Amino acid sequence: MSLQIDRLWQGLLDTLMMVGVSSLAALLLGLPLAVILVISDRGGLFASPLLNRGLGWLVNLFRSIPFLILMVALIPFTRLIVGTTYGVWAAIVPLTLAATPFFARIAEVSLREVDKGLIEAAQAMGFHRGHIIWHVLLAEARPGIVSGFTITLVTMINASAMAGAIGAGGLGDLAYRYGYQRFDTQIMLTVIVVLVALVTLLQLFGDRLSRRLNHR
Repeated sequence: MSLQIDRLWQGLLDTLMMVGVSSLAALLLGLPLAVILVISDRGGLFASPLLNRGLGWLVNLFRSIPFLILMVALIPFTRLIVGTTYGVWAAIVPLTLAATPFFARIAEVSLREVDKGLIEAAQAMGFHRGHIIWHVLLAEARPGIVSGFTITLVTMINASAMAGAIGAGGLGDLAYRYGYQRFDTQIMLTVIVVLVALVTLLQLFGDRLSRRLNHR
């Protein structure tokens, strides 16, 4: 029993490591990407249709590839970046590349929902375009961005479980090796309960933070 608890705890830590590092990277990469997609569109603050189409095509390309196929396709790149294709750090690379365009599109929707009248008013007052992006566009879109990032986190937990099943470690690896291959129903059910609890807590926290930002 003690051994199972140790394995479950280590699997949870590995999952949190995978999701935590890759989600931070996806936030740092995806949010600027979303901003560029919005401001480079026609009528945007830095209109550049060619750049907009190129970035849009790249985002759609990575979003259209199923995560399992993306993991396999990125094996040479993953080995180049982290020096291995097995374990937690090897899973972080494809997780990041899968989550970044996903979050970028969700954040883009939130940014596009900002009242254009506010942007026009800021322009009329002589605000610099950089100030408009930071103090108007991003500030007004914060609740939607937080909600979108919460959805991204939940999706990444699901993807990390899939990655674990093919050697990345974490709860997915635990469920596959000890639950599925050894027909241990107790392990399988325990992993499911932990994953459901983790997703529920993240969703509750994200929803509460989004509502708080929305009321400011």
